[in-house]
Amino acid sequence: MKYEDILYDENSGVATITINRPTKYNAFRSETVEELIHAFNQAGWNKHIGVIVLTGSGDKAFCTGGDQSTHSDEETGSGYGIGRGTLGMPIEELQTVIRDVPKPVIARIQGYAIGGGNVLALLCDMTIASENAQFGQVGPKVGSVDPGFGTALLAQTVGEKKAREMWYMCRRYSAQEAVEMGLCNKVVPHEELDNEIKAWCSEIMEKSPTALAIAKRSFNASTEHIRGIGSMGMQSVAMYYESDESKEGVNAFLEKRKPNFRKYVK
Repeated sequence: MKYEDILYDENSGVATITINRPTKYNAFRSETVEELIHAFNQAGWNKHIGVIVLTGSGDKAFCTGGDQSTHSDEETGSGYGIGRGTLGMPIEELQTVIRDVPKPVIARIQGYAIGGGNVLALLCDMTIASENAQFGQVGPKVGSVDPGFGTALLAQTVGEKKAREMWYMCRRYSAQEAVEMGLCNKVVPHEELDNEIKAWCSEIMEKSPTALAIAKRSFNASTEHIRGIGSMGMQSVAMYYESDESKEGVNAFLEKRKPNFRKYVK
């Protein structure tokens, strides 16, 4: 597969997958998601690969979720509402493959991990962040929500009160705050991020790959029911995206103004 939206590299048993849309703060469109799925399968089932690193290009953003500018691009088939998957992009399949590949996945967060980007970082087995990183959810500000892993798994990770705060308030949190709430494993100075990632990968490469695969599947087993909740919830979100209330969020974002959701409440 020829990649346009991501970069893929293999080195010393480590596969690095980089979302390469820096001008869009590494926001993903349907093509990006398809390429990420392909890359994770390529790395995840390669016996020579022991660990996968997911990151974003540039210093500004890891990933900022779905690209709102392609939310209704019917001509190219990009974005929500068009293409494969419940929401027009196979985001559920991407979330699943990150969990299902039998290799530890490390999120390398060098900047913004916002919205769907925060969910991707959450789904990775471990997260290492630069002190420049920021985390947070944004869905209710733009007429969206993740009714599966992004909410339920987040609650199990950071605690239900904190997860509700993150979704209801749409605030941003520093890397140190992310460590304190259990959303991130370690924060390091920005210039030390790559060396820290390399050190963690080297440690993982020394461990039994079969034992790691069993451990990962065991961890996943206790939250596997969330996949079913998310699948059902995404059907509701697909219908929600057709509403004027949801569209107000997208339009306000593109027009750089505050949304007025309340006028659509019946």
